[in-house]
Amino acid sequence: MPRNRIIPIFVSHAGCPHQCVFCNQKRIAGQAAPLCARTVTDAVENAGENGRGAELAFYGGSFTAIPAETQEVLLGAARPYLRSGYLSAIRLSTRPDAVSEETVLRLRKYGVKTVELGSQSMDDAVLERSGRGHTAADTEKAVRLLRNGGISVILQMMTGLPGSTEASDLGTASRIASLQPDGVRIYPAVVVRDTPLCDLYEAGQYQPQTMEEAAELCAKLYVLFTAQGIPVLRMGLQPTEALSSGGAVAGPYHPAFGELVKSRILYDKVVSLLAETEAKKVTLLVRQDKLSAMVGQHRANLRRLGREFPEKRLKIAAGDCEEWEIRLQIEENLDTIT
Repeated sequence: MPRNRIIPIFVSHAGCPHQCVFCNQKRIAGQAAPLCARTVTDAVENAGENGRGAELAFYGGSFTAIPAETQEVLLGAARPYLRSGYLSAIRLSTRPDAVSEETVLRLRKYGVKTVELGSQSMDDAVLERSGRGHTAADTEKAVRLLRNGGISVILQMMTGLPGSTEASDLGTASRIASLQPDGVRIYPAVVVRDTPLCDLYEAGQYQPQTMEEAAELCAKLYVLFTAQGIPVLRMGLQPTEALSSGGAVAGPYHPAFGELVKSRILYDKVVSLLAETEAKKVTLLVRQDKLSAMVGQHRANLRRLGREFPEKRLKIAAGDCEEWEIRLQIEENLDTIT
């Protein structure tokens, strides 16, 4: 069975006590599920044998902020499938300020193994301007409680929020890394139709990141997290028909944003390496599965490298390299960067 197979249940806006400036869950999630036991049993039963061994995931909204009785109904409906071994685990998403000792006890009782926290920023001024309704200290407390309860923690962060800068986003990443989460997701802020952020944008009071700015910053964040052994599970919003057909009004929305970031990481490595050699004819060797990212979408990396190093003749080829390793093949000499 493929790793990390998920049976998703979307509980859009459920439990959310605030209107975040960037949020329109209906467009982002694409659907909303009624909060009843039947929702859970239908999702699991419809998965059939393909769902055996999968994780049941409650996405969207703030699961632990909905009434405790409703939480128990939903988790209770999943319990028989967990006990039988059909489901491997349960995970859910929630807000940092919706986690308490009582919450953790409830989640453990029903076999929840992973909680994703929408920390978004660790800068309190940015959180306030974004309408989040919680603080960085709430994130730190929630991580501590969940960890003490034996529950894995995934942290989500956003770049380009109102009032943020590259420096503050890097600061957020550093504080998140210091909490040593089991993984992170990075979402550049996108202006979604029918949100307060869209109103600010249309009034000229908010300027989103460009695609280039977001990719460049997320490349730095990816390197920062992975250097500390923290997996980056996703970069960029999950593409949906609603977003792709006009729901994303402005900002760095791209269905393959993660690939743009990986291309940027490789580009930065190559620039550093080429600057150190006077060779004119160079072949860039990368691992087979990194060839596409090295070339870049529509050959963007090759074009940029041609502008930056017009005196060099560059080629890209597959080589016996580590995942992010790049070798410069210069006649018989090899210089390496990892």
